Amino acid sequence: QVQVVESAGGLAQPGGSLRLSCTASGLPYATYAMGWFRQAPGKEREVVSCISRSGTEAAYLDSAKGRFTISRDNAKNTLYLQMNSLKPEDTAMYYCAARYAYCSASWSVFGYWGQGTQVTVSS
Repeated sequence: QVQVVESAGGLAQPGGSLRLSCTASGLPYATYAMGWFRQAPGKEREVVSCISRSGTEAAYLDSAKGRFTISRDNAKNTLYLQMNSLKPEDTAMYYCAARYAYCSASWSVFGYWGQGTQVTVSS
């Protein structure tokens, strides 16, 4: 069966960095667009970034542009999110998700999800 597993998130100070990774198995990874989403308490889930099947195209939440970088290694079935210049408002549960073929800003069309990993930005 399909499994999507995120690495542990963690605690970072404002201005610091964290790198998330996510491994997907049980699906033809290179045929799936991959996305990172986040959800803070009391807020709706939002897309942070999405990357195309080949990894050549990516889109970002406005507040993540210039600070976060999404990438993927199709040989390892692994997705990454490098987060720099972290802010307290980046604190949330972060989720990795897979959608067949194309990216979307709508979380509801992603069919496979990881369990989530907590990212906390605090001094």
